[in-house]
Amino acid sequence: MSARVAVVTGAASGIGLGVALRLAEAGHAVALLDRDGPGAEAAAADLTARGSRAVAYEVDVADRGALERTFAEVRTRFGPITILVTSAGIESFDAVADITPEKWDHILAVNLTGTFVCMQLAVPDMLAEGWGRMVTISSSSAQSGAPHMAHYVASKGGVIGLTKAFAREFASAGITVNTIPPTIVDTPMARHAGEKGDVPSIDVLGAMVPVGRAAVPDDIAATTAFLCSDDAGYITGQIIGVNGGMYI
Repeated sequence: MSARVAVVTGAASGIGLGVALRLAEAGHAVALLDRDGPGAEAAAADLTARGSRAVAYEVDVADRGALERTFAEVRTRFGPITILVTSAGIESFDAVADITPEKWDHILAVNLTGTFVCMQLAVPDMLAEGWGRMVTISSSSAQSGAPHMAHYVASKGGVIGLTKAFAREFASAGITVNTIPPTIVDTPMARHAGEKGDVPSIDVLGAMVPVGRAAVPDDIAATTAFLCSDDAGYITGQIIGVNGGMYI
């Protein structure tokens, strides 16, 4: 496969970091975007030490101006951006009555609008190259619903719809757009939610999965890397369940 230029959001830890590692192993230049600047820098330094081309940017995906500047810098440094994986996201646990307008707007600004802006910024390069791969990281909660997460569920449901819309609009241009809705993944964010008591622990949740364990980031990353390859050129607009059999 030809070496490409990839942008991965939320790449300092968890799923995003796993994806960045996989794409770098495949030979792609990778830009790691995260609001955790030091985390992204450490990850990029590790990849560079392994011989990969990698660069980190501290950026909040809710800041359109910052994203525009970052995408321009990546383009100047590495070339046209033809792989995009949107893993940046935040969660919150609030009863419906406690979801303030500010909480609602913030969740959607990061999870949905931030995803849209990244996709919109990547499209021109992909159109010019006649080739592109986008993978959004949504959530199985958008398929099942979840208590105390109406704002999060709505944002991730929007990501699924957004993915399908982009897939239909750009399919004839050689651009594929798919989404992975993870279920239970052992990430720092999930561990933190368990420690706070917002959800059961990873060990408890993992035992509920048919395959008998929670996912690890590389489970999601492996499928993402395939969807970003030449071999996946006939797969677009799909919800790819990497969930250990939770939703079939």
